[in-house]
Amino acid sequence: MENDLFETQVNPEMLPLAERIRPKSFEEVLGQSHFLSNKSAFYRILKSEQLLNLIFWGPPGTGKTSLAVSLAKSLKAHFIQMNAVDAGVKDLKAACEAGRTRKLQYQQKTLLFVDEIHRFNKSQQDVLLPYVEKGDVYLIGATTEYPSYELNKALLSRCQVVEFRKLTTDALEKILIKAAKELGTTTDELFQAETKDLLINTADGDARRLLNITETVIKFYNVRTEEDSFPLSIENLEKLMGRKIIPYDKKSDQHYDCISAFIKSMRGSDPDAALYYCARMLEGGEDPAFIVRRMIIFASEDIGNADPRALTIATSCLQAVEAIGMPEARINIGQAVTYLASCPKSNKAYLAINAAIEYVQKTGTPEIPVHLRSGSKGHGYLYPHNHPKGWVKQNYWPPQAKPENLYEPSASGFEKNISEYLKWLKSDG
Repeated sequence: MENDLFETQVNPEMLPLAERIRPKSFEEVLGQSHFLSNKSAFYRILKSEQLLNLIFWGPPGTGKTSLAVSLAKSLKAHFIQMNAVDAGVKDLKAACEAGRTRKLQYQQKTLLFVDEIHRFNKSQQDVLLPYVEKGDVYLIGATTEYPSYELNKALLSRCQVVEFRKLTTDALEKILIKAAKELGTTTDELFQAETKDLLINTADGDARRLLNITETVIKFYNVRTEEDSFPLSIENLEKLMGRKIIPYDKKSDQHYDCISAFIKSMRGSDPDAALYYCARMLEGGEDPAFIVRRMIIFASEDIGNADPRALTIATSCLQAVEAIGMPEARINIGQAVTYLASCPKSNKAYLAINAAIEYVQKTGTPEIPVHLRSGSKGHGYLYPHNHPKGWVKQNYWPPQAKPENLYEPSASGFEKNISEYLKWLKSDG
């Protein structure tokens, strides 16, 4: 539903910490210097007080909403915010018609910010088109999904895509300092040095995640007694949060070691160890999509045709992760991990494609046989379906190329069936 931030006055103390410390202008937005610097043409356009239709694409907690709000304030545009999950076609039309009226009667621009715009269906996106084209509203859509996959081409062609990146450690530390100052304290009073470093590390570039924990800590700090020990140690912070904070640096060796141990545990058909390393990565803040993408590779590289369903399970798991997100997606991931780890294993298809590529690199590209070419009208081509087994002996290789036995099915799982089937086809019986 429509939410006009500038027409509703709320006592700042009632607002969440993330709202209280939002940047007042787009110059104050941290961590996106690749497009918010004097070297950026985009930044210079904004400085000249011109609005653009934009799609903000990037991970959560990186400043997409903050930049939209600060732009509207800086450029004195009327700001309307809605979430695609709640807004229907009727809400969209009402907001856009209000923008048209405001433009005609008051010569004021309207900035329409749609969070999670990838959740709009095609008809909802189409509603926006005429209003965006005529400048009745300036659209800023925020999404964590790759825009080309989720937004229709007509809308996307009218917008500039701006990529947000995960916030750096330096940017997160500045946000943490600002948050403490806003609530009348300092980070040194709240956290021991190693506790602060762990918090920033586990936030993984997400300011919202960092601020949610910080807000809880500050509320506890404000009601502390003499028995409460501040600045907080890691142990005391974990007691306050009611859970263990897992140190996991995705830029360090631990990132590579964990995913390596995870893959090797699945390859070794140990579902328990695979689940352990998977849980360790998830609890450490690893992107679940990264884990599942590696599972998709594994499904073909290490299972292959021993169980062809493995690839479908893995790709379906990625769809589930993208559709519902964490923490619920852990259930889908757990199912997929245990299935892949328990499958029969074969790397024969993986070895076969590598061997085929190596063969092509050696032999180049000799002419394709005439009977296999497009438009050959079947000259010399034997149609397999016209024969009893649905198979007939004929040459499929270029005349200059020596036929190679690239794929040798294993005796594992379904691949054993493939091996027996191929032998049966070529037998005389």
